[in-house]
Amino acid sequence: MFSLSPQSSVPLVTQIVQGLRGLIEDGSMRAGTKVPSIRQFAQVHGVSVYTVVEAYDRLVAQGFLVSRPHSGFFVRRRGRGGPADSVHPKDPGGATAFDALWYLRKIFENRHLSMKPGCGWLPDAWLFEDGLKRSLRALAGDDVGLGGYGDPKGYPQLRALMRDTLAEQEVAVVPEQVLLTQGSSQALDLVARRLVRPGDAVLVDDPGYANLLFSLRYLGAKLLGVPRTPGGYDLAALEALLAEHRPKVFFTQPRLHSPTGSVAPLSQLHRLLQLAERHDFTIVENDIYADLDPTPRPSLAGLDQLTRVVHISSFSKTISPNLRVGYVVADPDLVEDLAQLKMIAGLTSSEFAERLVYGALTEGRWRKHLKGLRDRLAEAHERVGARLDGLGFELFAEPKAGMFLWARHPAIADAAELSDRAAEHDILLGPGHLFSPMLNATPWMRFNVAYGEDDRVYAFLAAQRG
Repeated sequence: MFSLSPQSSVPLVTQIVQGLRGLIEDGSMRAGTKVPSIRQFAQVHGVSVYTVVEAYDRLVAQGFLVSRPHSGFFVRRRGRGGPADSVHPKDPGGATAFDALWYLRKIFENRHLSMKPGCGWLPDAWLFEDGLKRSLRALAGDDVGLGGYGDPKGYPQLRALMRDTLAEQEVAVVPEQVLLTQGSSQALDLVARRLVRPGDAVLVDDPGYANLLFSLRYLGAKLLGVPRTPGGYDLAALEALLAEHRPKVFFTQPRLHSPTGSVAPLSQLHRLLQLAERHDFTIVENDIYADLDPTPRPSLAGLDQLTRVVHISSFSKTISPNLRVGYVVADPDLVEDLAQLKMIAGLTSSEFAERLVYGALTEGRWRKHLKGLRDRLAEAHERVGARLDGLGFELFAEPKAGMFLWARHPAIADAAELSDRAAEHDILLGPGHLFSPMLNATPWMRFNVAYGEDDRVYAFLAAQRG
């Protein structure tokens, strides 16, 4: 087949990917050929099972392999132009949907690991448990209404509350412009399915929000990464992409961006809206970390008043991720279209969960919870940042707010390989390729400061520096 060189400066995962890709591209491995199992490959080549898993995952995501449950991995059928030709959600012979889901699962499949510095959620003890318990008790005494499916746009009282909350943020809407969803992921998916068609050029943050990137790949979008900087956006790169590709949509997180934690300043928000007007594209603002921001600052939705901006947020990060309650606000006509898509995809969202959230928000201690959470995160940023710096890590930005730090070490070439080794030590890391529009290997990784107290994590990282 091909040989691997552990002494090479090229990471083993990359060597496996390049080797198998070469065999597929030159015809040595034809479409439908079963590749060696993960354990067989690891045994023959003397490498870690985790290294092979990562390599096979990348080949699945890139369209060279397809995984068939209980059967193994097979060379995927490709169009004449290569893997991209077969990326079409309606192609019954393709595996685009499975590829995206396969890679998405990689983010969550190691939730059982006891140390989670790379995860995207808060510890249970940091969430609004008291508020939910009080809301549950109050709801238990009400007529829950188990029959029917509820309002297609979601629980009316919560939508009215969102109108009032957005008004405080200088975003003027009526309840009919608020569509409740099953978390921000469903909101992003609905908007993407409404605005994006196969082959469309779509702007995304680079690095970007992993769930969204997988959804857009499934739709067959051509992803154009807008580089993030510690101070927001690389506007020169953005303008070059606009001139060359004329994209229809820009999906972005201006505030407390995942994974970098960076924040775009007001001047850049104004410039972004000017560019949207000049080049005629829609901005989808994913503002799910707004409640974690201790600094009052305008949103794109507030500056634009939903003329060219679609605004998305969620309560999963601050109340409970298991409740899966988010929302999207937009132009009234677009909201009607999104509501229809929501009904087609899964009828209504859970009114029971939405009423729980409404109770938690209105029982009187929500603002106190947010203040305590913001303070706790600020302190965690100081501690985790100092410890990573002490190990020689470079911090991309130091936001002092939100959940994430984006960091790399000069002695670590591929965060994916490091993540595989970490899993063997009961540690879940956040390797940077998961956040890359092109799934590129990178030394960067995401650290969740809320999980930064375990000395075993830093002992492991210290041992990897060579």
